[in-house]
Amino acid sequence: MKAKDSATLRGSIAVGTAPPTGTAGITGTRAAVPRHGTLLASLGVVAFSLTFPSTAWGLESFGPWSFVAVRSVLAGGFLLALRVPLPERRHLGGLVVVAGGVVVGFPLLTTLALRTSSTSHAAVVVGLLPLTTAAFAAVRTRRRPPRAFWAAALVGAAVVIAFALQQSGGVPSTGDLYLFGALLVCAAGYTEGGRLARVMPGWQVIGWALVLCLPFALAGAAFTLTAEPVRLTVHGVLGLLWVAAGSTFFGLYVWYRGMAAIGIARASQLQLAQPLLTLVWSVLLLSESLSPAVPLAAVGVLVCIAVTQRAGA
Repeated sequence: MKAKDSATLRGSIAVGTAPPTGTAGITGTRAAVPRHGTLLASLGVVAFSLTFPSTAWGLESFGPWSFVAVRSVLAGGFLLALRVPLPERRHLGGLVVVAGGVVVGFPLLTTLALRTSSTSHAAVVVGLLPLTTAAFAAVRTRRRPPRAFWAAALVGAAVVIAFALQQSGGVPSTGDLYLFGALLVCAAGYTEGGRLARVMPGWQVIGWALVLCLPFALAGAAFTLTAEPVRLTVHGVLGLLWVAAGSTFFGLYVWYRGMAAIGIARASQLQLAQPLLTLVWSVLLLSESLSPAVPLAAVGVLVCIAVTQRAGA
């Protein structure tokens, strides 16, 4: 292989894009990129799975509005300090959708929901996010996954819904409207972010989404910190720092890179494991109790993940 082609290939894999046409036939190239993308997307899922427990900790110190505002200020300020390169004008519309859905909408709606819902209940309701994201991606990108993919995704969603109802005693919690709204705005943000990550590095996608929100976050923080009580605790500060640096920055960075490498719909199905991971964290970090249905739900969801990954997107 020529040195120039080798460098181009390494660079394309590093930013999570497909290799150029001239190198597509190299042995191992097609398999290497999806494996790399799956690992990155999986790291994002692990980071996201800690969001609800961290938010529950953060609400010990902050009100819901001030928590989200300060979270956005911290994450946006960090990215601004890195001097994120200016995006092209044609990408601004997609970045606004990412900012509205992932940086503002989802954190705010789920934080409001967690005032009345347990983290375990919220986690299983938001388990519908993979199917919602796949539906948004099919419409937005005009790509149609095979029927086996949709069948497994629907079964996975059914398992999640049944598990949610079992956990809540068959009666939806008062925060469910917030959670279902969060599903819609987050799916839109994931879809646009995954699309943009194919043409620009994933860290720049989330970086500019955060920077776009920074002026509003600063104003919101200044107002809400005086309007809502603040009682700093170790848990509260750690929760805030994790959702700002771990979930918002690191999680979305690796998530968008993974989506760019393996496709939006396939990556979204990895999130079927997120509710179950969150349930584990809720037991370990919040001492919440779980029903015996957890292992059964875990097996069902993991089987669905395996089928969707095999079917492809």
